[in-house]
Amino acid sequence: MAFSQLAFLALVALAQAQETVLGVYIFSRHGDRTPKALPPTKLTDLGYREVYDRGSYYRNRYVSSSASSPIYGISADQVSLSQLAVSAPADNVLQSSAQGFLQGLYPPVGSELVTQTLRNGSSVQAPMNGYQLIPIALVSSGSGSEDNGWLQDATNCNNAEISSNSYFSSAEYDDLLASTSDFYSNLTEYVNGTFNGIQMTYKNAYSIYDILNVAEIHNSSFDMPDRSFQESLWLANAHEFGLAYNVSDNARAVSGMQLAGEIVTYLNNTITAGNAGKTSNKFGIQFGAYATFLSFFGLSNLTEASNDFYGVNDYASSMVFELFTTTDVSSSSFPSVADMQIRFLFHNGSSANSSDPTAFPLFGQDSVTLPWNDFVGNMSTFAIKTTEEWCTTCGNTTGICAEYAPAAGGDDGGDGSGHGSGISTAVGGVIGAMVTLAVVLGLEAIILLVGGLRVVSKKRLAGAGPSEMKA
Repeated sequence: MAFSQLAFLALVALAQAQETVLGVYIFSRHGDRTPKALPPTKLTDLGYREVYDRGSYYRNRYVSSSASSPIYGISADQVSLSQLAVSAPADNVLQSSAQGFLQGLYPPVGSELVTQTLRNGSSVQAPMNGYQLIPIALVSSGSGSEDNGWLQDATNCNNAEISSNSYFSSAEYDDLLASTSDFYSNLTEYVNGTFNGIQMTYKNAYSIYDILNVAEIHNSSFDMPDRSFQESLWLANAHEFGLAYNVSDNARAVSGMQLAGEIVTYLNNTITAGNAGKTSNKFGIQFGAYATFLSFFGLSNLTEASNDFYGVNDYASSMVFELFTTTDVSSSSFPSVADMQIRFLFHNGSSANSSDPTAFPLFGQDSVTLPWNDFVGNMSTFAIKTTEEWCTTCGNTTGICAEYAPAAGGDDGGDGSGHGSGISTAVGGVIGAMVTLAVVLGLEAIILLVGGLRVVSKKRLAGAGPSEMKA
């Protein structure tokens, strides 16, 4: 029996050793921060350390010259900006977390490696021991999310807000609101006056837990029974999952849908670049709020893999999508799509140096890996890839969505094309002009009849005598 187990482990190790990682996409939560209820929120020193350690971990896994699963063709020490795409919403905590992560992923290279000789013969060394500057792009949703107690407000998606609001009229919400009334009243002494008595209800479950969690980490005098703290966490999880995902209404999960589209688009660009013999688009990294995690957990059916996916993930947690192959790879022979696979991994928390992320099966399947085409097919059932798709899902009709809005006053069948009535805009304009002309001519006829006037040609008028010009 022992021999069989050893043989199996050896085969697993051999299979992993033959894998080549072609590209990676990571979605990460920010590090430890100050509470939402006391804006503006800030990344703490602990949070800075957490995301820096996460970046260092992924450097050792994917980037460094001695990486355990190196990304094929990636620059090990000095960053190649064409290989990396980093994004975050316009948010102090999330953008700062992205910067801290990148410092661990690509640390300073030393001044001797980044010294430049100018035309006049003088030398210039990069500051901060060769600190590497990596730009962070802004994503369209999630701005100011860490100052926002209810994260759907940060999506700017009308239907997502409406859908989330409907949770507050659900039977589940009503039951928890009523059954936890005494529990929240008894927590008042632990929130230091941040909330008044009326606010101490399940309606503010996450904001209350957030205050308690920050105190649990940073306040040495905080002394709350562990059982009560855990119950506040459980209730916060139920509250936030209810706002982020609903099996019968995908609009609520718009942030997860948008993330899915970004993942597929980026990794598809990795494949396109590889087929063209390029080493660009190797590593995509995005920072975002926990609601996006929860939305994606629900959409991808990760909740079947573990009940933990019903809960808010810890600070500095990360989802990882590895694009890999088991075939030989070279600069002249990039694998075919049929030979590519995806592995999903998740790490809940910031203990980057003490544990590896865990692989989980997506979409309710048994295997933790699946062919690239199957992955794309499953993601495409809910992924948002274009602005038009986002506008349609959200029901937005102004701003960037104005050009996709249905024609005013017409029934377009919901496709946003303006053709539901069977009359195009151009034809409608012609009809309108003709109707206007008919009205004008009708008015002229009435005036002529009532006034006793008649229409006379210019030629006849020019030759008419005084008697002919009278009525």
